[in-house]
Amino acid sequence: MSKILFVMTGADHWTLADGTKHPTGFWAEEVVAPYEAFKAAGHRIVVATPGGVVPTVDKSSLTAEVNGGQEGADRVARALAEIAELQDPIALEDVDLDEYAAVFYPGGHGPMEDLAVDRTSGRILTDALASGKPLAVVCHGPAALLAATAEDGTNAFAGYKVAAFTNAEETQGGLADRAEWLLETRLTEAGVDVRAGEPWAPHVVVDRNLVTGQNPASSAPLAAEVVKRLA
Repeated sequence: MSKILFVMTGADHWTLADGTKHPTGFWAEEVVAPYEAFKAAGHRIVVATPGGVVPTVDKSSLTAEVNGGQEGADRVARALAEIAELQDPIALEDVDLDEYAAVFYPGGHGPMEDLAVDRTSGRILTDALASGKPLAVVCHGPAALLAATAEDGTNAFAGYKVAAFTNAEETQGGLADRAEWLLETRLTEAGVDVRAGEPWAPHVVVDRNLVTGQNPASSAPLAAEVVKRLA
């Protein structure tokens, strides 16, 4: 039985351009769908966050509107409540990458607040990329790639093809004009090759051992790709 590391945001807000703290955290579907796929394939999950804080779910990710109705919202909430690993995370500083067969970063706006500037997370990403192990990142999770700096000061993911939450999706979601920076723009400026798909549709990009997904709908197919690589 292999272990998969879930690196998750410890933030419960995203600071907007005017200083407003927008309540957020991790996006429920982006944890539930991969968790269920990995557990069904026989893998163990370990959650790690900055400082080992218990991660906060973005309450908007539990609404009926984003889960295909109330029945879907109830199912996601029940599934999330059953993930005991979320209540007992380890600190990023205590991660030994050799213990894990794969690394996964879910999204939500939380990573825009903390993982985007977290050097320990950046080192985990850089080492995971170099290891050849499956490294999967979805939605706003690629904000963490911005902290992955090579020895020469360039981004470790420069030149890699990735999917990430797009400017179009941020605009349609209503926060683009209030954000201090946009993920697609910042990744592109760092030399990362963002391949945008249709807004809100599943879109997964694979480049070597890096598997990335654009949005919540991409989390299940992204997880399936990781399971296939670990088989």
